[in-house]
Amino acid sequence: MARLPRWGVAATVKAPVEQVLAFAAHHLDLGAQRIWLHFDDPADPAADLLTGQHRVTVIRCDDGYWRDLAGERPDTHQVRQVKNIGRILRKARVDWIAHIDVDEFLLADVPVADVLADQPADRLILRAEPWEALHDPALADDIFTARAFRRQLPEDSEALAARLYGPLGQLLDRGMLSHIVGKCFFRTGVKGMVPRIHGARMKDGDWVFGGRFHPDLALLHFHAQDAELWKARLPYRLSKGAYQYRPAMQAWLQGANDAGIDLFYDRVQQARPDLVLALAGHGLLREADLGLRAKVAARFPSLIPA
Repeated sequence: MARLPRWGVAATVKAPVEQVLAFAAHHLDLGAQRIWLHFDDPADPAADLLTGQHRVTVIRCDDGYWRDLAGERPDTHQVRQVKNIGRILRKARVDWIAHIDVDEFLLADVPVADVLADQPADRLILRAEPWEALHDPALADDIFTARAFRRQLPEDSEALAARLYGPLGQLLDRGMLSHIVGKCFFRTGVKGMVPRIHGARMKDGDWVFGGRFHPDLALLHFHAQDAELWKARLPYRLSKGAYQYRPAMQAWLQGANDAGIDLFYDRVQQARPDLVLALAGHGLLREADLGLRAKVAARFPSLIPA
């Protein structure tokens, strides 16, 4: 019987301790053989807690690390992410590596190793579809808290976006607040492949073919399920993060007052019963309860912050 592929997850992290623990516990439970956590802040307290934990590798991205890898620390977090996954992809002793963020959680309808085993030898990357978490204030806190997740609208769905989100629907990218391209598993040992955040290129410049999203893989993205945290991060996202690439939405949010920002969030991001029902009716809703606090308690009982 052929050996099933071994796989792992790599991330560049800068987040509260319990969120990092939840990310690691969930993906270990999912079957990852190794979790590589690159701590953007080398003094991050989560790095101390997770050092030495089974199947978790802690990498402190201090000045020495960057000097050896890139000469100096790259200015943008996007470039740091790419450098980190490129390094791991070159040296890891697994067959596939998923490169995702600390607020992204893989979910699979069948064991991940089975999905990877079914890939032909010429498939170099495998794409997971993003599903955005909706805010539901009725739910008990679960570190990352949501139960309803939306997928992107079909192409040319402006009328549907307007029915779901009113005039604000035209500001979204196919009904999504964050990225619609998903994230990837990368096959290791591929000479000349250079990973990117959402895909890969070969050294000759050609993009690596990713194909459609795999139907058995989902990427649950907790991009804005916490209203206060979303508002706190908004200035950065508008000036240096992903929202700078959404000029219409960027301009609207930059021109809005506090009441306007709250209105935008309530209309676009709240798990309103009518929105949830409409998304489900169009096949755009996935429901999941990740049970993250229970996973952290079971996987890292001695590491739970007081």
